[in-house]
Amino acid sequence: MTRPERELDITYWLLDTRSLWPGQKIADAFPDSPPAQAAHELQLISPAEREAVTRKYHVADARMSLASALLKRLFVSKTLGIPWTQVRYGRKRDPTHGKPCALLPDGSQAPIEFNVTHQNGLVALVGCNDPDAELGVDLVCTNERVDYAYKLIDREGLDGWVDIYEDIFSDEEMWDMKYNVDPFPLLDGTEITAEMLGRYDRVCKRGQLITATLPSGEMRTFSSDLLIDAKLRKFYVYWCFKEAYIKLDGEALLAKWIRELEFKNVRAPRQGSPARCAVYGTWGERVCDSEAWLKRKRLLDVRLEIQSFEENFMIGVAAKPADRLPEYLTDFTNLHLEHDVLEFAKSF
Repeated sequence: MTRPERELDITYWLLDTRSLWPGQKIADAFPDSPPAQAAHELQLISPAEREAVTRKYHVADARMSLASALLKRLFVSKTLGIPWTQVRYGRKRDPTHGKPCALLPDGSQAPIEFNVTHQNGLVALVGCNDPDAELGVDLVCTNERVDYAYKLIDREGLDGWVDIYEDIFSDEEMWDMKYNVDPFPLLDGTEITAEMLGRYDRVCKRGQLITATLPSGEMRTFSSDLLIDAKLRKFYVYWCFKEAYIKLDGEALLAKWIRELEFKNVRAPRQGSPARCAVYGTWGERVCDSEAWLKRKRLLDVRLEIQSFEENFMIGVAAKPADRLPEYLTDFTNLHLEHDVLEFAKSF
């Protein structure tokens, strides 16, 4: 009888840049300018990485780009046991469009796997010290472009919003986003389910009064805005899974088979709570039972997981091989820039 292979040791890091490097610039605009907030950190990455950071037009994007570069370098240096300054990168399979990878000092591909994502101030990394692992991670923020979404939904309906992405999602996925709804709370905390809504679950317009019948028989009338927000949240779960899987595979979002990559049993995790007196917000529900299908066949070797963070973020991970993965795929540790990243870099 063969023994099962050991469980993969996966790293999950989250770095919040929203309070880092305050100000309107991250680098010096001119040689005689006063030192920028991130002057020291910029010297810890390569010239090519530094150029990628400093050419960002918005300072928030520059912060995330810098944090991504630091996290990748931290993971590669720690995992391979090589000096911070010797970290080098390449691409798997295709030298131009392949998935980013780390290189050993001799130029060969390192036997590790990692993937990074960032959104609206948060930066996340998943990594593994086993070359058999394949990992993809994505962050979504449900309120980042909400004004744009509302404007279009008010004009075309939620179904019109979803139709914009018909080149990415399958017909079944689009139906689920438009007309099925996960449980969501009213303003007083009462949870509303699809069964309570009846045919109101088909509503795709904001600003309408709709009614739900509670198990007690009580009728509750409220704005359809809450329903639309719940449907938008499910849309972002689909988007997050789609991105995470494609990053696992290493192809661009517009892969030819993108519509044939489908997700089933999709549900948005319940929200976490906002950061108050603490640096980091509260993690919310974790959803672990969604399925990935490609060309009508379930991908049994892939696992999916998504977890909410604070009220508006969700982070999704796609990983394989399924039989070697740990119990949770979103077991993220919040890193501290000074203590966890810069102190390590200073040792070199």
